[in-house]
Amino acid sequence: MKASKKPPLELRLRVLSAVDYAPGDSIVARIKSVSERTFVDEQTRREYKFAWRTISTWLYRFKSKGMTTLDNKTRADKNCYRKVQVSELAEAINEVIPTMGKSKNGTFPRSTLYRLLLKKDFFKRQQLSTSTFYRMLRENDLFDSNVTKKLRLSFAMQFSNELWQADTMYGPSIKQSDGQWRKTFLIAFIDDASRVITHGEFFYRDNAENMIEAFRTALYKRGKPERLYFDNGANYTSKEILQACIRLDIKLSHAPIRDGAAKGKIERFFRGFRDRFLVEHINFETLDELNEKTRDWIENEYNLKHHSGIQMIPIDRFNLDRKRIKFLTDDQYSEEVFFVEEDRKVSKTNVFSINNQKFECPVDLREKNVQVRFDRNRRDRFIVYFGGKRMGDASVLNLYQNANEVREKIKGKGESK
Repeated sequence: MKASKKPPLELRLRVLSAVDYAPGDSIVARIKSVSERTFVDEQTRREYKFAWRTISTWLYRFKSKGMTTLDNKTRADKNCYRKVQVSELAEAINEVIPTMGKSKNGTFPRSTLYRLLLKKDFFKRQQLSTSTFYRMLRENDLFDSNVTKKLRLSFAMQFSNELWQADTMYGPSIKQSDGQWRKTFLIAFIDDASRVITHGEFFYRDNAENMIEAFRTALYKRGKPERLYFDNGANYTSKEILQACIRLDIKLSHAPIRDGAAKGKIERFFRGFRDRFLVEHINFETLDELNEKTRDWIENEYNLKHHSGIQMIPIDRFNLDRKRIKFLTDDQYSEEVFFVEEDRKVSKTNVFSINNQKFECPVDLREKNVQVRFDRNRRDRFIVYFGGKRMGDASVLNLYQNANEVREKIKGKGESK
């Protein structure tokens, strides 16, 4: 009789009980002896045999966490899609269908559609198996254009600058003056609703400093987004990014680890950038040349050409919401938004220490807890904040100058007498 994949709890307990009385000089030997036996379910009369590793796992769980770990439980996410959402699949199908031809019976072959989705890197096979793909097509009627349109709209933001996605792509290597080759990295931001690339720039290093530089440029060019959707890399989770988002009232969230589909729009831009730009531009003499040609392609090719995902030109879609967009002012306060911030305790002499150096507060803040902002790359200027208000630039402590000022004050008092 065919064995069930999920034996009842009572039968599992009988198997564990049999281990105690089985022959063998060790626990492993007794478990292997039990694995050779056949057990019968008294109610269904079904016969079961279990591998010794299965019995070992049950025994470990029973001893460590009790009987409840042996009970059959229904998965909490049963009948749900864990790795790919229906709206994501609907959007991908909408972009692939126009490149396909119909079969003799007038329908699109499902197997061909699946292969194209994988070939064009919309999804990985580990994210979307064939059985899951067919089930999602069947249960959600994804060949119906009206259904997919509704799903795609639910997946996209309603207005420009509601959400930006960002990620990093490996770029071409550039030969240096010393003959060495250096890799480049493209950091790019895409607006979810309009698909406009708010900014894209190549750097020699994929680090927090360059990420902040690209983010700052994007903000000045396209305004402030309401939300950011970033990767989990160190440069996207840096202290400066988090603090800048708090100061600008931008909600920051991160994609699940190793889940490329969650950043589908920026990933598709990278694929198009490789296929339509990098294949035509192979060699670059300098990083400046690479960035100049990249900016020209993004602004004059990508942002100004019809996009199949939104059925219009990205920059035109972005400008429909221009009245809602909030731009940053180019002043010292906006610059300091991207400075790192650290807390410091001011001494009784109105002095605090940072970067192995002592500084005087610009106003009297003795024995107060203050926030000090500075550019991590330069560390030559420290701005003091207290209670959320800007107090001014701190000055390097000069004991000799302070001593002279004290002597002058004492001398002045003596002469006045």
